[in-house]
Amino acid sequence: MQPLHQLNVDLGDRSYPIFIGQQLLDNPKLITDYIKGSSVIIVSNTTVAPLYLDKVTHSLETIDIRYDTVILEDGESFKTMDSVELIIDKLLTNKHDRKTTLIALGGGVVGDITGFAAAIYQRGVHFIQIPTTLLSQVDSSVGGKTGVNHPAGKNMIGAFHQPQCVIIDTDTLNTLTKRDLSAGFAEVIKYGLIHDEKFFSWLEQNIEALMQLDYQLISQAIYVSCQTKADIVAIDETEQGIRAILNLGHTFGHAIEATMGYGNWLHGEAVATGMVMAADLSERQQWIEPEVKLRTINLLKKSGLPVTSPGEMTIDNYMQAMSIDKKVDRGIIKFVLLKRLGEAVVTADYDPQLLQKTLLES
Repeated sequence: MQPLHQLNVDLGDRSYPIFIGQQLLDNPKLITDYIKGSSVIIVSNTTVAPLYLDKVTHSLETIDIRYDTVILEDGESFKTMDSVELIIDKLLTNKHDRKTTLIALGGGVVGDITGFAAAIYQRGVHFIQIPTTLLSQVDSSVGGKTGVNHPAGKNMIGAFHQPQCVIIDTDTLNTLTKRDLSAGFAEVIKYGLIHDEKFFSWLEQNIEALMQLDYQLISQAIYVSCQTKADIVAIDETEQGIRAILNLGHTFGHAIEATMGYGNWLHGEAVATGMVMAADLSERQQWIEPEVKLRTINLLKKSGLPVTSPGEMTIDNYMQAMSIDKKVDRGIIKFVLLKRLGEAVVTADYDPQLLQKTLLES
């Protein structure tokens, strides 16, 4: 089937398309047109490979190209350098050269690991993103951020490396658990909060149908999310300025993930709670009306997401984890906060005492 939506990430000679629609994995040409070189490695995981690997290998067999596969264990706890080494080992053992293409078939963990391996193998080879979760479709597959976690901090080892294309087959959402689907909506809601008040209102009006995966609505939500991110990335590819607003809730959320153990809280769950904390601090700063925080909480709840931080986490837990956040500047923690619904800023201009209250009471 042809894509319902197509958009472009405009980065000059590194620009690439994003395709969104149903049955896209049944369209071999969509994949093979973006393979560069004479060999391929498909990276997937133990959950996704049994579902969709055959579709990708069938596409490759239509052009008679040599391919290998690497199947990783599933979960955030495997987003490590050990997993990267498994991919590099396969590349070297099977003599893949600089003209190989890596294909990431899976969620955000698979995409980030594969992209990082592509960025560092022989100083950079091509790769294709085929994200199979809502969270990866609207966020991690777009924009070229790749990397792995360190025990002390999330995504602290990585590189910017853009894919050749992103293929979003919405049919893959049908095999997600309810929890994984909900986690993806955290990033969708984020785009409304930081950039598009009308989109936020549209989500409020349609969240029940979106949770039921109404095809037209979910495709539209993915399209708007990807277009928003693509526009921001085109302005600030390596996060020197405006791109950092995409991290709304992430400073708090990454602290939760690192402290509670990667995978115990899904990334989207931690970000959802982090966005409530960001809204809380924004309200305490008197930058937003209480109604904005309340609407945020209500929409996240309707999406099946948590809105309160782990009771066992202390202020010290948060401060220690947040002190190594990538937005720390000369020892000062910066946060993405809301100036109003639809407008976010990256700032160190907050009252530390109000931050303490947010950490204590959220």
